[in-house]
Amino acid sequence: MSTVEKSSGARLSRKIRAYFLLTKPRVIELLLIATVPAMILAARGFPSIWLIIATVFGGALSAGSANAFNCYIDRDIDQIMGRTKNRPLVTGELTHKEALIFAWSIGSLSVIWFALLINVLAAVLSLIAILFYVFVYTLGLKRRTPQNIVWGGAAGAMPALIGWAAVTNELSLAAGVLFLIIFLWTPPHYWPLSMRYLEEYKAAGVPMLPVVAKNEHVGRQIILYAYAYFAATLLLIPVANMGTVYTVAAVLAGIWFTWESHRLYKEAKVRIPQNPMRLFHASITHLTILFLAIAIDPLIYI
Repeated sequence: MSTVEKSSGARLSRKIRAYFLLTKPRVIELLLIATVPAMILAARGFPSIWLIIATVFGGALSAGSANAFNCYIDRDIDQIMGRTKNRPLVTGELTHKEALIFAWSIGSLSVIWFALLINVLAAVLSLIAILFYVFVYTLGLKRRTPQNIVWGGAAGAMPALIGWAAVTNELSLAAGVLFLIIFLWTPPHYWPLSMRYLEEYKAAGVPMLPVVAKNEHVGRQIILYAYAYFAATLLLIPVANMGTVYTVAAVLAGIWFTWESHRLYKEAKVRIPQNPMRLFHASITHLTILFLAIAIDPLIYI
């Protein structure tokens, strides 16, 4: 292989990687934690492998599109914040036009994919998720109100509804509770991250709650949402007729998570929390445990 060919191959590889990073793959991974368990619960068993793969792929396109639009819109503040300064639009690996075309393309493909291969309801939910994240959260709320992440959580909760709709072609009360669980999980998940990067959000002019409120108030809000989140996880037991596996996991993991929330609040009352990321990581672990239990429970009690 010639030097020119090697150089061309390296450029192509970097370009592909840049497009991949534009979708925020770690965020997609977190969002899709809910999709397969929601499908298993909806089916009360294991759906076809094809349906699972098709739904996860369509969901990844949908979330990737929303995240790519977010990177395009927020490119000005991404270059200010240390944790986002290496995103492709900041480093120049992708042009603004390339990013925008990519976001539109995979978003459109997601809706078409769901409509043709799964069902129209899933396609509509995918479209709503993209539009809500882009227009309501990113353009409407993020730079204007400390309640941004609260309502922005609705977009992150959509994969559960999409997974349910993919199996049943309808929505039910149980699907609504799954949505509520992720919606209420979002604030106690994201506010600790905002506390950790407080100065960066402040410099970027993004009014996250820790930027505009005292630590004690933020800690109190985290506790309130943690309890509401815990209650929603327990509500799923009667609504979806969950068994022992889920019940035990929800109760024990919920007690642990609320305890972690109290620990952060106790520290926030007297000083700036030294390690708010502990609760951030705990929230990810908790959601993973919860949705694993959601997936396992109906398989045991078929």
